[in-house]
Amino acid sequence: MAPAKVSGFYKHGNDWFFNAGLPSDLTIIVDGVNFHLHKFPLMSKCGKIASIFEELKSTHDKTFTTKLEEFPGGPDAFLFAAKFCYGIRVEFTARNIIMVYCAADFLEMTDEYEEDNLLLKSENFLHKNVLRNWKDCILALQSCVSCMPRAEKLHILKKCLNAVSMMVCTDPSLFGWPMMMYGSLQSPGGSILWNGINTGARIRSAESDWWFEDISYFSVGLFERLIKTMEERGIRCELLAGAIMYYARKYLPGLGRWQSTQGGKARTVASFSLTPATVDQKVLLESIETLLPKKKGKSFCRFLLGLLRVASILGVNQTCQDSLERRIGMQLELASLDGLLIPSYSDSDTLYNTDCVERIVRHFVSLESGLTLFSPPSLDLESSPSSEPLRKVARLMDSYLAEVASDVNLKPGKLRTLAEVLPESSRPLHDGLYRALDIYFKAHPWLSDGEKEELCNIIDYQKLSVDACAHASQNERLPLRVILQVLFFEQMHLRMALAGCLNVLEAESAPTGQGEIVGNATAGQIVQRDGWVTVVRENRVLKVDMEKMRSRVGELEEEFSKIKQEMKRVTKSHSSLSSPRVVARKFGCKLLAKSSDAQTDVAGSTGPTPRPSVEQACSSRNSRHRKSFSLF
Repeated sequence: MAPAKVSGFYKHGNDWFFNAGLPSDLTIIVDGVNFHLHKFPLMSKCGKIASIFEELKSTHDKTFTTKLEEFPGGPDAFLFAAKFCYGIRVEFTARNIIMVYCAADFLEMTDEYEEDNLLLKSENFLHKNVLRNWKDCILALQSCVSCMPRAEKLHILKKCLNAVSMMVCTDPSLFGWPMMMYGSLQSPGGSILWNGINTGARIRSAESDWWFEDISYFSVGLFERLIKTMEERGIRCELLAGAIMYYARKYLPGLGRWQSTQGGKARTVASFSLTPATVDQKVLLESIETLLPKKKGKSFCRFLLGLLRVASILGVNQTCQDSLERRIGMQLELASLDGLLIPSYSDSDTLYNTDCVERIVRHFVSLESGLTLFSPPSLDLESSPSSEPLRKVARLMDSYLAEVASDVNLKPGKLRTLAEVLPESSRPLHDGLYRALDIYFKAHPWLSDGEKEELCNIIDYQKLSVDACAHASQNERLPLRVILQVLFFEQMHLRMALAGCLNVLEAESAPTGQGEIVGNATAGQIVQRDGWVTVVRENRVLKVDMEKMRSRVGELEEEFSKIKQEMKRVTKSHSSLSSPRVVARKFGCKLLAKSSDAQTDVAGSTGPTPRPSVEQACSSRNSRHRKSFSLF
């Protein structure tokens, strides 16, 4: 195999040689690689090599061999410095600038030995080119892993991190940093490029999360340093939390199975030049937990629950586990049911990790109890706005209990502990607890009546709605004693509701001033709870309707009795009044007169006629009857 020659240097096996036609008189070993070089080019520019030569000059006459321990950048960085010493043209790039800078400092290649030495050139390139360009700064940071301690000592790392933090706070379109947005390259002037040609079309300004993708290629340690630097510079915690969540979802695949997708964020030009970092997921999760800001939000709470789920799989340390549980407990009212259903990955027989959820709820209760100590004593806990998170968590826990109740391995004691971890004032209704117990009894038919009665003690039967009482009174899975208690409280509720109806009606019929006093007193006696208030209102409406119907029936009966009396008088009147003409006239009808009838009338006109008073009385009665029938 022929040796490979590169710019006067060639490599043979594990040794580097310089093709100068002169024998080597200096051998330098860097990380197991031997460099066979010459004393004069290196001693004239490297203070480190010159001092080593002075120490070894008394013991060696012709050739010298030395080993450079912990050389920053390894053999590649030393080869770059050796080429510079031999006058070979070298190229500074964003990928090698930090490595070369540290190597030049290690070799003491300062202007004291030669003007415009390697250390000065490296420093100028770093400040004039790298720190002013987003892409080069990102590439430089990613490539500094091999010389991190030296870069830290020379404050190079701090300068790069500060530069990145400053550019994050600034709109990148103002400086024309090359970015890939909306599928098109951006020119320095901010226009869209097509095949390298300026189209003149202006793109929209970048979003605030445009830098998430680029910094996600950093190692865990470097990412942690960058986030702390950004926090010191006052970058908003929302942006920091977004960057941390983006980084975690990229390297923790377990988060992507149930979290929402990231939406296919466009890659930047810098990210196309980067390679993903190799991370230890356990170390990553423990580091991320320390970086997370104190923030609240539904998406952030969902992210924390996802971290807790992955943490239980990876087996992180107890400190990280406790901190995640405490963070979730601080915003438990924003959690969802599917987030709390954390599978049990330990040796437990249960399907879900109920112990973890119990600890989370206890953290929430301890925080809420601390807040209620400062609330006014006269404020009702069930109606105060500060108790709304407590009621939300109660509804969430009722749903959680109903979900885990179907697990056949769940012990009755654990179910009762989960139900009693919240205070009694958190549940205005116990329908959720009853539903969870009903599901548990159905999944555990072997439970005795004593065990069922012990579990039913967590339910306050006075806080069951009408529908829940009706269902429980006919539930065959409940013990007989429990059913009797439900029936007793159901009857008591109905009596109180009916009594409230009557008191309200009496208050409405009372005078104004007295009615207000009675009404206020009655309103405090009515059970103000879902279901029973509806019964009170329905009974009140039915009572009013019944009173109206009763008065209407009485009016109709009175009219009917008057009609019967009038008919009897008509039948007992004079026989002449029973003629068709009189009857027709009595009922307001007119008959056509025939010739014979006309004569009879004329002849009979001289005879006696009925009394006018009788006819007027009959007509008045008939008119009154017609008015009464018109009411129908």
